[in-house]
Amino acid sequence: MAKKDKKDKTAGKRQQPPPALRELLRIPEGEPVDLSSYDSRATPGGPADKAAALAAVPPLAQRLAGLQERLYAASTAGGRHRVLLILQGMDTSGKGGTIKHVIGHFNPAGCRIRAFKTPTPEERSHPFLWRVRRALPEPGELGIFDRSQYEDVLIARVRELVPRRDLGRRYGQINRFEQSLADNGVTIVKVFLHLGRDEQHDRLLARLDNPDKHWKFSPSDIEDRALWPAYQEAYELALHRCSTAAAPWYLVPADRKWYRNWAISTLLLEHLEALDPEYPEAGFDVEESRRQLLATG
Repeated sequence: MAKKDKKDKTAGKRQQPPPALRELLRIPEGEPVDLSSYDSRATPGGPADKAAALAAVPPLAQRLAGLQERLYAASTAGGRHRVLLILQGMDTSGKGGTIKHVIGHFNPAGCRIRAFKTPTPEERSHPFLWRVRRALPEPGELGIFDRSQYEDVLIARVRELVPRRDLGRRYGQINRFEQSLADNGVTIVKVFLHLGRDEQHDRLLARLDNPDKHWKFSPSDIEDRALWPAYQEAYELALHRCSTAAAPWYLVPADRKWYRNWAISTLLLEHLEALDPEYPEAGFDVEESRRQLLATG
């Protein structure tokens, strides 16, 4: 009997649903981060292989498209909810590729995409969050940031573009900014694309070997690669200081593109399902409108 009971308990455990991907990939709040302890080729919670991941895309896309439509529809009746996907990572980690993949699931009309590059003279004349505020999604929209406010504690730290005392204050400013967004109906999904150094080497070399990809390469990519340890330290600090309850960081291993795309799509799906947007009720007499329409022949 004891063995049977033990077997039954084990069977019960096996029937438990797997943890949500956002729980598997979430950076623990308040804990130091050591990126070397994360395998950039891992596939936590993912499909068995590339073929399985590709097969999972169509049903994912259908569910995401339906949720996006409901999110936008709710905004037409005063709904304030919106979603902001923030992508950060080293060069070639797949920020652009992710955006191309994610947009494929949605109606582009409901998306707002912004790539943050070197600040313009006008942007430098304002506080560092100024240009970020101007790019935020409107209610009902999905916003996607290719880089973000975190450039101002990453490259600014590595390249020593601002005094350290000012840099230290920026983490708190970012946390307060993100908390204010969450308080106003913005679901923030911050993804760090964790790329391996060897994989980056291969991807940069592939760009150099393909004339059609030269436009994506810059000699500064080699300079930044030489600063890899400093960038890893800067990311570790940003992930540690700015993974909060209101806006946690998710670490997505990025060496395998098929996993990266599946994981980010799944993270978005989980967050949209948690929002559970609903179509608004009609603000008019449906039956009367139907009667009038039928009367027109």
